[in-house]
Amino acid sequence: MSLTTKIREYRARDKLSQEELAQKVGVRRETIGNLENGKYNPSLKLAMDIAKVFGCTVEELFFFED
Repeated sequence: MSLTTKIREYRARDKLSQEELAQKVGVRRETIGNLENGKYNPSLKLAMDIAKVFGCTVEELFFFED
């Protein structure tokens, strides 16, 4: 099972760059890039912070695929 995210889609919808999202949640731009590419699993706090920026639930933004 791998963790999949819709961060890239939500960023495009809201016209946010990786840098802008990173600043809003207090991480480096590289962290956002790694999340989008499946190279990093977020902490619960980071996942919740990102979901809050997009006005959605953690479950809408992150999910597991077989």
